[in-house]
Amino acid sequence: MTAFEENPAQIKRADIVIGIPSYNEASLIGFPTSQAALGLKEYFGHLDSVIINCDNASTDGTGKSFMNADTLDIPKIYLSTPKGVKGKGQNLKNLFRKVIELNARAVVVLEADLKNVTPRWVKNLGEPLFKDFAFVSPLYTRHKYDGTITNNIVYPLTRCLYGRRVRQPIGGDFGFSGAMASVFLKNELWDEDVSQYGVDIWMTTIAMNEGVPICQAFMGKPKVSELKDPATDLGPMFRQIVATVFNLMTSYHPKWKSTKWSKPTAIFGFGTSEVETPPPVSVNKEKLYQRFREGFNSHWETYRSILSFENLQKVREVASLPMDQFEMPVPVWAKTLFDFALSCHKKTVDRNKMIEVLIPLFYGMTLSYVNKTEGMSVLQAEEFIEDMCLIFEQTKPYIIDRWS
Repeated sequence: MTAFEENPAQIKRADIVIGIPSYNEASLIGFPTSQAALGLKEYFGHLDSVIINCDNASTDGTGKSFMNADTLDIPKIYLSTPKGVKGKGQNLKNLFRKVIELNARAVVVLEADLKNVTPRWVKNLGEPLFKDFAFVSPLYTRHKYDGTITNNIVYPLTRCLYGRRVRQPIGGDFGFSGAMASVFLKNELWDEDVSQYGVDIWMTTIAMNEGVPICQAFMGKPKVSELKDPATDLGPMFRQIVATVFNLMTSYHPKWKSTKWSKPTAIFGFGTSEVETPPPVSVNKEKLYQRFREGFNSHWETYRSILSFENLQKVREVASLPMDQFEMPVPVWAKTLFDFALSCHKKTVDRNKMIEVLIPLFYGMTLSYVNKTEGMSVLQAEEFIEDMCLIFEQTKPYIIDRWS
């Protein structure tokens, strides 16, 4: 796949690159672009730098807005997939190639719709890459009901499987070394889901398993982009992320099978800025409950072919609870995700069908989480999630025993 490129300054090398993946973000991309330039000037002014917009042939003038953004004297490059080729993963693949071509030492990726990114984000995500770290994951302050896919699936699973506590494994903004760009580009575990929204967890999982030094960058500020009620339609993002998590479990089975407990991951920049309160997220509990009940009843036969008999009976008991007393015990939820991962591995159910029937159970777990944390502060809810992750780790022998 040949990328279209605009490189007006004819940049042929750079020490540090800021990459901004996009699709139809003309009204928003100017702000993170300008903030990226300020960050490069303030913290990396002694290095050769460039800002790259890796786009999906946007039709709303995203490329023009990017090129017109004020970046002081920091040069810019516009890259695009061919028309009709979509996906964040496709954008980042173009970025990997360009980073290698530029022989860059460090790369920071910022999302195009960020509304409160500051120059310090560039520092916190980029500086560890010049201190021998190869991959940097963001650590935001988030509302307890923001990021339910991360909280209830991706963080507990990746932590218990691979033994690293990376709190935002699909954060969207991250840093990686030029050497990691080559690792990503050569990796053969690339499929259609990774080429879309599965790319973030794909990158994080590879970094965890390649033995490279990784850390988290404390961002101080909450991530302000479009916030959604957890009861809204999940769309393709859920399918692509979950399918990628499950597929990588098959590839990295020898590593996670021998990993018993998790260990902390270093945090860079903690305490360097005042922590802001994240914006509130409203939750429609009635809709979560309705979608769980409807899905559970209509997919009952499929659940019988995925869940173990013992776990099926426990989920069935949970399904009989009224909304305000609804609780999915964490061991039951962990075993449910393990059963679905096993189904994906053994191909007992069509993969698309498997993800479809997982969604109602995810709504149920989200409702359970809301019921349990309703009166908690953000910090208390975070402690609840940490306890939940520990239960996942304790339950891990369940899947190890059944995998083979």
